[in-house]
Amino acid sequence: MVTLKKAHVKIVSVLIALVFVGSVVALALSQTAGISTASAASSSNVGVVDFSQFSTLKIVTDSQDQMQEKVKEAQADFEAKAASMSDAEKQQYYQQTMERLQKEQEDMMAPIQKQIDEAVKAVAEAQGLTVVLRKEGVVYGGKDITQDVVKKLSK
Repeated sequence: MVTLKKAHVKIVSVLIALVFVGSVVALALSQTAGISTASAASSSNVGVVDFSQFSTLKIVTDSQDQMQEKVKEAQADFEAKAASMSDAEKQQYYQQTMERLQKEQEDMMAPIQKQIDEAVKAVAEAQGLTVVLRKEGVVYGGKDITQDVVKKLSK
């Protein structure tokens, strides 16, 4: 059996006490940091935007109509050319057509997305907001500026 001297017991007791006190201090500091972060977040001005509501804007619906026309043209072109192709050629041509249509859609939507981003930024700055998030990602809080952005884009 191990026998401990009184000096060793005192040293072990002091070390345990120091670890306990250190843990309490660390816990208190982490709680204080959480409170200051939470109060900073609540004092900042955060806006939210529901991007799904922009799908009814004229600039978006016009581009969707143009894209539907391009899809119809590509479908007619594919059907005409595919009649004389093998299955492998059809598959390759179909993939090329889809890639081309996807690129055209991205090119068509890029300036629209830029307009939306600029409108969001302008509304946020006018209302003194420091952060704007997608509404879908926010559980609680934030000022909804969606309708203000819609009005700005509709002008």
